[in-house]
Amino acid sequence: MARLPPDAVSLPGDLAPLLEHSVLRPEAAEADVCLACAEARELRLGAVCVRPRWVATAAGSLSGSGVRIVAVVDFPDGGGTAEERAREARAVVAAGADEIDVVLSLALLRSRDYAAIVRDIAGVVSAGVPVKVILETSLLSRDEKVIAAALAKAAGAASVKTSTGFAGGGATEEDVRLLREVVGPEFGVKASGGIRSAGEALRMVRSGADRIGTSASKEILRGS
Repeated sequence: MARLPPDAVSLPGDLAPLLEHSVLRPEAAEADVCLACAEARELRLGAVCVRPRWVATAAGSLSGSGVRIVAVVDFPDGGGTAEERAREARAVVAAGADEIDVVLSLALLRSRDYAAIVRDIAGVVSAGVPVKVILETSLLSRDEKVIAAALAKAAGAASVKTSTGFAGGGATEEDVRLLREVVGPEFGVKASGGIRSAGEALRMVRSGADRIGTSASKEILRGS
């Protein structure tokens, strides 16, 4: 999806193509996924973001709609091996995923094994669809955020993403501005985690986000 300039997004309704509607609760059932897909069609959202088990269901529900399917990989902990992550990435693409959101390995980042991080992300990228790397910014220092974003870009990812929403912290305007500064104007920045109002979403876009991950898409578009 092409990035819209921030001044092109001034009203809640302008946000629809930037919203990636998340259905990531562990207890979510098929009916929840189908309802989210129906709402995404109706509202003309940019994407629906689901766990691997629901990719095929979402692909069937969204066929012909233009709404993309985003699958999370090694979510939410990011503790899998490079081989496991690459294998899961290939599986979700085979099931119909258009994009992948994968959690950065915090263990590798903390051990400063930067070459391993690049290889690991590149393995997911090799599945052949755009990859967003989830940094879990609430757990990182400023320097770690800068390094992680630079590594994601070097590994061939398409975007960085602030948060899983499962680690006790979410997106902040400060983090979005920092990530945009690090990756530059052409790379993707997805703000995700705790965004539930139109005001919050618009502030994230003005700070540099070109995607918004949320489970409150309807409320945001209503201007709530």
